[in-house]
Amino acid sequence: MQDAEAIFAVFSDPGVTQFHDLDTFTSIKEAIAVVERRAKRFEQGDGIRWGIVHKQDKVLIGSCGFQLNPQEDSAEIGYELASTFWRQGIMTEAVRTILQFGFEKMGLRFVLAQVMLDNIASKKLLEKLGFQSQGVLKQCGFFKGQFHDLEQFVLNK
Repeated sequence: MQDAEAIFAVFSDPGVTQFHDLDTFTSIKEAIAVVERRAKRFEQGDGIRWGIVHKQDKVLIGSCGFQLNPQEDSAEIGYELASTFWRQGIMTEAVRTILQFGFEKMGLRFVLAQVMLDNIASKKLLEKLGFQSQGVLKQCGFFKGQFHDLEQFVLNK
């Protein structure tokens, strides 16, 4: 809960939420709900999320993590970062670290990512980390009141 203010700061930026399944936050209550939802997923063994902390001042600037599929020993990855820290290699470092943890410590066989078609920066990140495009899933995601085509990427162990 102590990170709710920082999470609010990240998700209240329309640039961050542009390609996210969450609307831009307008209330701290929305950040608290995200914290509670992520904590519940962790407690149930359905997901794990790590905060990304700025090294210089130890402020939370984003997060990344897995929605787990234990039956397949797989996970779907998700991430976001405060826009003032984009294009500095921070997300590359964070995602590379959790992928290593997922494969080596959690025993994942593969990791999926689904990306909105216009999210070029996310696609480049995934490709840099070795993910391969599996094609476009038509009208696969429903959020922000409409269906979206999503490109699916996979990284095998």
